[in-house]
Amino acid sequence: MSGKGAPELSVRNVGDLRVAVVAAQWHDKVMDGLVDGALRALRELGIDEPTLLRVPGSFELPVVAKVLAGRGYDAIVALGVVIRGGTPHFDYVCQGVTQGLTQVSVDTGVPIGFGVLTCDTEEQALDRAGIEGSREDKGHEAVTAAVATAATLRSVSEPWR
Repeated sequence: MSGKGAPELSVRNVGDLRVAVVAAQWHDKVMDGLVDGALRALRELGIDEPTLLRVPGSFELPVVAKVLAGRGYDAIVALGVVIRGGTPHFDYVCQGVTQGLTQVSVDTGVPIGFGVLTCDTEEQALDRAGIEGSREDKGHEAVTAAVATAATLRSVSEPWR
């Protein structure tokens, strides 16, 4: 089962961080769950005014993330879902999105929470979407990872006292 062995992250004093959530529009039910989980996690962390942007699909996530990283956001959360079909399209989209988001994060130094589900079936995606009956809440997890990383980066950039 995915998620086994996940760290228990403790994130504090991050209410002043600028965080953006960029979410694809494909697969409404899955995406609604991911976005709800992400926004709930941000509220729990005291981040009351995140930016939420929607893009057509997962492939468009990296370009928007790059623009946001250049506009002073401390962390970005990318949410999407790609479900395997009968063509290689799945492989190309998953690879492009993963490499694109990784490149944006490494090039800009802005953490990106990876909340892009890459599933064989819609049932797998629903089980990770954070909706009622799901075993996992990947939107929530992506926010926690991005914000925890931003907090770590802030701690190493502040002078030691």
